[in-house]
Amino acid sequence: MHVRLLVVEDEARMAAALARGLEAEGFVVDVAPDGPSGLEAARFGSYDAVVLDVMLPGMSGYTVVRTLRSEENWVPVLMLTAKDGEYDEADGLDYGADDYLTKPFSFVVLLARLRALLRREPTRRPALLTVGPVTLDPASHRVEQHGEEVQLSRREFLVLEHLMRAHPTVVSKESVLDAVWGAPDEADPNIVEVYVGYLRRKLGRDRIETVRGVGYRLAP
Repeated sequence: MHVRLLVVEDEARMAAALARGLEAEGFVVDVAPDGPSGLEAARFGSYDAVVLDVMLPGMSGYTVVRTLRSEENWVPVLMLTAKDGEYDEADGLDYGADDYLTKPFSFVVLLARLRALLRREPTRRPALLTVGPVTLDPASHRVEQHGEEVQLSRREFLVLEHLMRAHPTVVSKESVLDAVWGAPDEADPNIVEVYVGYLRRKLGRDRIETVRGVGYRLAP
């Protein structure tokens, strides 16, 4: 039985090279060129694993993997990115990726990481996120504080989810933009302050701490 892989990569040469290399190793490979098409393919394609770039047109890889996990889709995901640093890696893993590889990378290493993923049982993430009195359900998009439901807009919900997954670490404005808006170069960083303000009004001013020069952290 053939192992089916999905490669979500917008750089045409990179995508073609990955597909050729993986097919030479005996995999059946499909390629998606952007975030929305990659998400749809991963939802309905019955793949054994997904190789997912972070910076994608239309929707970031972070958003793709977070959406899949919120829908209880546990397909193994190996994220690829030109970015590096421990916070970028933590973002990918916190959103539900199973492994992380920084460009440029060795195809031999990618192949070894991919085969290791295929040998694992999919890691199920907790259905609920809880920090102090706040509970967030990614599947139902429901938030409660002290047992009472808090009504949030879609963007407010996603900002809060990002803060809760990162807790107790600090998240930067750029990290929030990338995770929630998916195209940080096209969004005004000040929009993050606006949405943090909305959340403070609904959850309490002390619920979200500002760490000057760094970003935001959810208080326990």
